[in-house]
Amino acid sequence: MKKKSFIAKLHYSFDNFMSQGTASLIGGLAVVSGLFILLCAIIVTLIGLTPAEGDPWNLPEALWGILMRTLDTGTVGGDSGWFFRLFMLLVTFGGIFVISTLIGLITSGIESKLQDLRTGRSQVIESQHIVILGWSFQIFTLLSELLIANANRSHSCIVILSPEDKVIMEETIQKSLGKKHRTKIVCRTGNPSDISDLERVNIGESRSIIVLNPHSEKGDIDLIKTLLAITNITRENNQPYHIVAQVQERKTLEIIELINDDQVEPILRNDLISRIIVQTCRQSGLSAVYMDLFDFEGNEIYFVTEPSLVGRSYGEILFLYEKSAVIGFQNAAGNILLNPPENEVFTQAAKLIVIAEDDDTTTVGKMAVEIDETALIFTPDLTLHPENTLILGWNSRIFNTIMEFEAYVAPGSTVTVVADVENGLEKITQNCPNLSHQTVRFYQGSAVKKEVLTQLEITEFNHILILSADDIDPEESDAQTLVILLQLRQLSRKQTQPIVTEMIDARNQALAEVAKPDDFVISEEIISRLLAQIAEQKHLNQVFSSLLSSEGAEIYLKPASNYVVLAKPVNFYTVVESAKRQGESAIGYRLKVDANNRAKSYGVIINPQKSNLINFTEQDRIIVVANN
Repeated sequence: MKKKSFIAKLHYSFDNFMSQGTASLIGGLAVVSGLFILLCAIIVTLIGLTPAEGDPWNLPEALWGILMRTLDTGTVGGDSGWFFRLFMLLVTFGGIFVISTLIGLITSGIESKLQDLRTGRSQVIESQHIVILGWSFQIFTLLSELLIANANRSHSCIVILSPEDKVIMEETIQKSLGKKHRTKIVCRTGNPSDISDLERVNIGESRSIIVLNPHSEKGDIDLIKTLLAITNITRENNQPYHIVAQVQERKTLEIIELINDDQVEPILRNDLISRIIVQTCRQSGLSAVYMDLFDFEGNEIYFVTEPSLVGRSYGEILFLYEKSAVIGFQNAAGNILLNPPENEVFTQAAKLIVIAEDDDTTTVGKMAVEIDETALIFTPDLTLHPENTLILGWNSRIFNTIMEFEAYVAPGSTVTVVADVENGLEKITQNCPNLSHQTVRFYQGSAVKKEVLTQLEITEFNHILILSADDIDPEESDAQTLVILLQLRQLSRKQTQPIVTEMIDARNQALAEVAKPDDFVISEEIISRLLAQIAEQKHLNQVFSSLLSSEGAEIYLKPASNYVVLAKPVNFYTVVESAKRQGESAIGYRLKVDANNRAKSYGVIINPQKSNLINFTEQDRIIVVANN
């Protein structure tokens, strides 16, 4: 091997030194400057160089004199003696070089630090904060909900780590949410699956973590990497993480269990939205009920510890809360029991699950309960008949949606899908095997085109569902949905079957109301609200999963005439009693007169004060948690 020259080695060492950063360069410059001043002082002392008519300088005086001429170029103007002046001029030139280089390095260092701050590369020192990993269309609703939830919490902070530019994130959030909010929002640019970036947002001391995982061709690959990175960072006192993760595919749940399922609360995005769409399609007004329960304004679901109720039955406890609606128990093992049998006993270490406006309203009442026995009615549920459902549009949830309908409809039902997709029927048959209750029909064509809709006999369908496309821009997708909705209304102005419209952006809801759809399902907003709720209360994931499942207890809107005599003032205690006798838990009602009034939550009243009197009509509905 050829031996490297001394010059080459020196050049290599110099290159390495120059690449070490501003602090090292300033330190190196200080050393060079000191050596330069010391060398010049030694020369002055050895040769006895002095100003004209002055005494010779010793070494300390020479060091001071050289230092002053290095730092201040004006000092040389007072020197005398041409030889002394010439030497000090050289010293001053050296000082100019040193100072200008130092200023350049400091300026460069400051600019580099400012660039780091602008790009979000600085360390976060918050603790007990909420960390949001990723960036998507859901971020704005998610932040709005978290700001409400933490409004009364001192020193609350939300940290966002995303590959997006920090400045762009901050400007976008400020434009959407404004500046005035008590909770601090901190943005950092980085990779959510990089351990060093996660440590930079101090994820080990966070209160909860929300992992955004929007629809993409990669599925849940990035999510798995992010979860692995988080769980490789040890928390203080070995406390478990509280992670809420948005999951695209059901098979990912098995991988999450291998990572550490006790720390992760997964939300199956496509399954969940499909369930809400199907349930809403079959029960007008249900989406408004869900939106009320999923947000932090108004009523929420709370877990209440009440030792005084130990030994009392569920049927008794239903009437003990004037301003809260009891829906179930969480037993000592942590299992959720929604709408249990009325003789189910409340045990030690168990918690009540209630719907209340605030946690301070969940107090046991002392007033006497008045029930109007003469107003009670018992009407058994009607037998299911075959139904015809029309689905307009196509997205990644089409197969989940068809399978969800299968769990509800009677045998002999049909589902008709109209979408501009090649081999649509073949894809449905492949992904929806073993359909026994419904037959699938498929028509290829764009539902945006009026001529496609005119070929359908709209009046033959019991339910109409418009799906939003998730492979195009959200604004374009909602625009297509609005066009389809308007054309449906124009084709059949007297139609009675409900139209459920899925939308992506909540801001477009007001535009769609012109066409008077029966229900909206704003998919991204629902997911955002659920993420926020579960980030604040981990056990809510079990409650919501149960309510949204086709098995076990669900939310139903049933005719008021099934419970009480119509056109007669009754209090809600009477409604609760009638529902209890039918094995259900009444939590509210929907008034038809306000069904199209957005300001009044489309007529939905959750958790009414039970002593107030109400007059129900034929078209009003009672909202119950029931097992059928």
